[in-house]
Amino acid sequence: MNKFVFVLLLSTKLLYTQEVTFFKQFNGRYDFLMIGNTLNESENPSNCTILTSSSANLQLGASQNIIAAYLYWAGSGTGDFDIQLNNMPITAERTFSYTLTTAFAGVQPFFAAFSDITNIISNSGNGSYTISELDLTTTILTNNYCENKTNFGGWGILIIYEDNTLPLNQISVFDGLQAVSRVQQDLTLVLDNLNVLDNNNAKIGFITWEGDQALALNETLRINGSIISNPPLNPANNAFNGTNSFTNSNLLYNMDLDFYNVENNIQIGDTQATIQLTSGADLVMINTIVTKFNSQLPDATIVLDNYQQVCSLNDVVLNFTVFNTNSTKPLPANTSIGIYTDGTLIATAMTQNEIPINGQESQQITISIPNSIPTNFTLALVVDYDLQVSETNENNNTFTTLMTLITIPNPIAIQNLKTCNLGFNKGTFNLQNTYQFVVDNLPSNFQTTFYTSLEDAYNQTNEIDILQDYTNEENPETIYVKTTNPLGCIDINTFQLIVYNCPPFIPNTFTPNNDTINDTFFIEGLQDIFLNYHLEIYNRWGSLVYKGNNAIDNWDGTFKNKKLPSSTYYYILDLNDNNYKPFVGWVYLLR
Repeated sequence: MNKFVFVLLLSTKLLYTQEVTFFKQFNGRYDFLMIGNTLNESENPSNCTILTSSSANLQLGASQNIIAAYLYWAGSGTGDFDIQLNNMPITAERTFSYTLTTAFAGVQPFFAAFSDITNIISNSGNGSYTISELDLTTTILTNNYCENKTNFGGWGILIIYEDNTLPLNQISVFDGLQAVSRVQQDLTLVLDNLNVLDNNNAKIGFITWEGDQALALNETLRINGSIISNPPLNPANNAFNGTNSFTNSNLLYNMDLDFYNVENNIQIGDTQATIQLTSGADLVMINTIVTKFNSQLPDATIVLDNYQQVCSLNDVVLNFTVFNTNSTKPLPANTSIGIYTDGTLIATAMTQNEIPINGQESQQITISIPNSIPTNFTLALVVDYDLQVSETNENNNTFTTLMTLITIPNPIAIQNLKTCNLGFNKGTFNLQNTYQFVVDNLPSNFQTTFYTSLEDAYNQTNEIDILQDYTNEENPETIYVKTTNPLGCIDINTFQLIVYNCPPFIPNTFTPNNDTINDTFFIEGLQDIFLNYHLEIYNRWGSLVYKGNNAIDNWDGTFKNKKLPSSTYYYILDLNDNNYKPFVGWVYLLR
């Protein structure tokens, strides 16, 4: 039963399809062509046989350089996604599916696959290309493919090439897997992301599967409402009929590699095109659509190369580059640049010069991050943020990155240290505890060092490296605490070391017996501390027996070089210090 009779007898329904959508765009002095071949030995061969390999030739001109090469292959069944190209293994990078269910044939899945083979074609260049290991021999014997005449397999390579003799064109690639047939007799596709500057030599290309030469019931192809054709190869009532319009072959059974001139079907300024297919019987699956329109527009993109936080405030130095790649026109000078933190515009800049096609411009700018912005935030750079420049692609103007500010904590309040005077306003201090206090109040990646002068702190010289038993150099003495963050930013706090005169310890007995132990009336914390003290000692009858000060030796229990007897003696100690009243007391001299 042929497919034409089938539509009269059985009800059917479409189960699954993948929409044909925008895939890639190329802007430059570019054009495209296609090569490929079928695996069918005839149109839906009735003996239900199929090849596993076939070949096609590529012949580019000397001035034509390959920019991209995409391999598409398809067939009946759920898919063979591991094949070979010139004996090199190829695995599908993307796959497409279409399923048709009919009361007569049941469920019939079809597949298509994609692989980027730019490197292979660029390295191999012109010559013969053979697809092999595309094995559908068993698959087409199932699911009534042969009975329904939907048994097919084939492949095509889309090649985008550069030729400096061409005008500036925009090549847009769309792919998916959608179909028309007696099941769904019309299909509308809207091709967007276009920019038509001039419709001269505008063209559109198709990779389609399963079209038949012998079946042409209400089969049309329209662009923007007008039927297009390429007779006699592709007549208006049978657009997809097993042909290759790049080679003028009509032996590409059950697949089409076709292109059409559409300069009369597209208007200057168009940003989209509407493709309409109809079919009253023939199953035609659209896999790939390619358009070529003359276009002259820049395409601005921006990249943050690096950034460096400045020590003062929240200033950050940004180094960035604006590119004009994938374009067909220079990017004008004074193109705007917006800089955002968490979606808030905080600074602007602009390009300094006209950026040529495939050119770039690098800049540096210092921005100040508002205090309202958290430590962790999203930084965004947007070129043409005010949308004053028309571009080939308006959706690639933003660069974002997560940024973390390294902050310097608020100054740490460090308490002064005090200790008793050990003589001549010197004291011993334990700076280790203060150091630990500072460290505990800073992030772990900060460094802390102590210095005795501000100059040493800035120059990183004469660091205090012994902290536990530090003797002051002056009284009071200022210690400079330098904290350094990972950026090298410094903060300097201070505290003071203060030596004060503690009250002296006065013993109540001494034993001047020449045993070198306690032989004098020694008052601890007195000599060389209270430099102006005055000491008088009296016997029990009130006679003065000793008069001393900081320049005189301690009393050894004698008077006029004669030993005094064991007894209680009385002293008056005047420290000549406003903090202390004179001390009056007694001491026992024991022989």
